Amino acid sequence: MVKTASDVFYGKIILFGEYGIIYDSMALTIPFSHFHGELSFDNKYNKYKYTDYDFANNSNVQLEAYSGYLNKIIAEGELDIKFDFDSFVKDLDNGLYFESSIPQGFGLGSSGALVAALYEQYAQDKIVGNRSTTQEDTLKLKNIFSTMESFFHGKSSGIDPLNSYIKFPLLIKSKEDIRTVGIPRNKFNNDSAIFLVNTGNPGKTEPMVNLFLEKCEEPNYFHMITNEYIPLNNACINNLVNGELEEFFKNLAKLSELQIDHFEEMIPDRFKPVWKEGLQSDDFSLKLCGSGGGGYLLGFTPDLSKAQKYFKEKNIDIITVYKSNRG
Repeated sequence: MVKTASDVFYGKIILFGEYGIIYDSMALTIPFSHFHGELSFDNKYNKYKYTDYDFANNSNVQLEAYSGYLNKIIAEGELDIKFDFDSFVKDLDNGLYFESSIPQGFGLGSSGALVAALYEQYAQDKIVGNRSTTQEDTLKLKNIFSTMESFFHGKSSGIDPLNSYIKFPLLIKSKEDIRTVGIPRNKFNNDSAIFLVNTGNPGKTEPMVNLFLEKCEEPNYFHMITNEYIPLNNACINNLVNGELEEFFKNLAKLSELQIDHFEEMIPDRFKPVWKEGLQSDDFSLKLCGSGGGGYLLGFTPDLSKAQKYFKEKNIDIITVYKSNRG
């Protein structure tokens, strides 16, 4: 049975690589501890747990549905792990649910955190996830998580639960080259920061990805993706992890401009003027956070105080994700 205080699993943010990763671009993801989740039991069975019973019950029902999928892929040999399914079912009968603050439909890895928590709790002979996890084990985990998470999205890369499980930034250079990486805070200006912009509405991944794939069937659009978008994406990642501030913000502005020009359907209408104003002022640059269509946008700024002032005047909520500690 799950312990009263189970492990906590964080949401994730894909800083770079959305859409491009479909065509083998690099990607960079980070765990985001502001939003997190853990396995627990509803307050019918745990007198020291106080939570929204309707939320807990709905989560339990969803986990019941997921257990059917899990049972099927285990029986058919699609999931290459030993899983204590009997304990999982008993815990479901006792009110197991996923206590989570990770908003669904906002591109922050809510299902990934759940999958990571279930693997940690019920997988036997499991691979330990941390900064020192080997390349071979990282790829094994990615494949396991891809299969486990496919229930929620139809098809999963496995990156979201992998990031949540390892709890350290991941640099994806290719499908076979995934490693932990640090982002050097001390090489950036004192007020440089990454932040989330709340669009106020959830997005849906599948229709946005389908739209992107349809657009890529047009030769000129696909040429732009492979010859402009992916090289800029990769340059931003390399600049960021190497602490190259000036080059990073130059390439980021180009990437932001490319997205407002060619990913307009993925950007909520209310935020298109905001997006353009950031580019014009050089105070911040916006980009998609995940598939777009709603959820959060990502913001990058060399001067957080200016960005905060701008968004406060617009009555738009932002959350600081990452800030330089130089100074």
